[in-house]
Amino acid sequence: MQKRVVLWFVVGLLTVIGLLPVLSMIFKSVLENGHFGLDAYRGVLVSARQWTLMEHSLTLSALVTALTVLIGVPLGILLGKTDFPLKKVFVFLFVIPLLVPPYITAVSWFDLVGREGLLAPLLGQGFTQIIGYYLFGLPGCTFVLFSTFLPIPMILTMVFLRTVNPELEEAGRLMSGWKKVLSGITLPLILPGILLAALLVFLLTFGEFGVPNFLRYDVFPVESFTQFSAFYNFRAATAAAMPLAVITFLALLIEDLFLRERTYQLRPAPDGRQPMLIRLAKQRLWLIAVVGFLVLLIVIVPMTALLIKSSNWATYVQALNQAGESLRRSIVYAAFGATLLTVLGFFTGYLIQTKALKIWRSVDSLTVFLFALPGTVIGIGLISLWNTPWTNFIYATPVIILLGYLAKYTALTSRISVTQLAQIPPSMEEAARMAGAGWLRRLTFIVLPLAKRGLLAAWIVGYIFSLRDTAITMMVYPAGHDTLPVRIFTLMANGSQELIAALCVILILATLIPAGLFLLLPNFKRREVAA
Repeated sequence: MQKRVVLWFVVGLLTVIGLLPVLSMIFKSVLENGHFGLDAYRGVLVSARQWTLMEHSLTLSALVTALTVLIGVPLGILLGKTDFPLKKVFVFLFVIPLLVPPYITAVSWFDLVGREGLLAPLLGQGFTQIIGYYLFGLPGCTFVLFSTFLPIPMILTMVFLRTVNPELEEAGRLMSGWKKVLSGITLPLILPGILLAALLVFLLTFGEFGVPNFLRYDVFPVESFTQFSAFYNFRAATAAAMPLAVITFLALLIEDLFLRERTYQLRPAPDGRQPMLIRLAKQRLWLIAVVGFLVLLIVIVPMTALLIKSSNWATYVQALNQAGESLRRSIVYAAFGATLLTVLGFFTGYLIQTKALKIWRSVDSLTVFLFALPGTVIGIGLISLWNTPWTNFIYATPVIILLGYLAKYTALTSRISVTQLAQIPPSMEEAARMAGAGWLRRLTFIVLPLAKRGLLAAWIVGYIFSLRDTAITMMVYPAGHDTLPVRIFTLMANGSQELIAALCVILILATLIPAGLFLLLPNFKRREVAA
């Protein structure tokens, strides 16, 4: 009885936090002066500009998805299945752009090759104008978002490689070389994971707001944000946001019908056997050179540009004076958000893993849908639901920001919890139940201690994504409660490049410190075993 009450409460909470705002947004968008009307949606269908925005959004998403998969999958194989040196270092470097708001990468390239960039005196005004032409538009957005989302197919490829039974590859190696084994056995087996990564990159790019807005490439999320923030036209903003929601829903429906069961079937190799390693031999040197150049291009060069642009100590003092409160709020809100995400994600993951309620699959789909949904859409939905005189205690306080974090990122912490809970033998909880221990007691003294590493990982991931959030916070933050990503974004219109670069470096440091702790988690496990 305790279990069902708690889990149904979690379902109700997810419904109020995530589903009701979207439904409220849709409901209010079809009402005009109390009467049903679809004028705003007709405007979307007949407007040539809206179709242009759709073309821009789909083109950008398709290009970024193709590039990240074409490069990320081989990179994942190289770092996950070969004797490539310094794997953890390269993985960490590649992940850095994903850990910070994507527009920071765009800012760093602007600081490098813009009109007043670091290379302008060396390359000349004519060359920087040519570079600027390609930076501001589709090519620049594609490159920046490729840099940001490349870790997704890379990491998922590395994870799914561990699900391949080594015996199958061993049998293949008796007949042919590694190229045929990879193309004929390994890649077909992990294809569901690769397609899942491609779908995820496509949806995240489709909903990206910050980079296209900074690089002046008109897409649907920018249009929706502009209609709401500049003109406060709620119906037009919702109408512009609906294509994002519809395409997200259709994409996840396809994933649910064709991919989800196949990805659920992927499990670690039997008997804990380690996957076979590919020996690089003579290819090692040139592969190191290629991977090193890629890291240099998409991580080190832009990050170095920020450091050089903000190298004056006085600039950092000015940055902290102007945005110190925003930094403090960012850390506090991210810490609170991570804690709430860890708790909600644990119970949601427990529900999904144990299938304790018949609607467990619907709950899983809802969290994934909300994560894939653009932040601007979630922000509009939250405003639609909570902007009333009766709920002002939520709408006019930082609580509305925390609700946005919970709606958007519960899928991350719940999936981490599912993975950790899957490693706990069900017999342990069953034995305690047979001994008369209640559900809460079993949860407190058996499940939670065994899942503590997963909870810590979930907290760190929740903190990182809450700290980097821009779109939702930009839409819903009350006056005087802006976070550092929002402050940087607003300063980009009239702040100095040096000041903005310093603030970006501060935000990167605030993000990378817990990310470094996350990488130390395997060491925690080894210490526990040694003890």
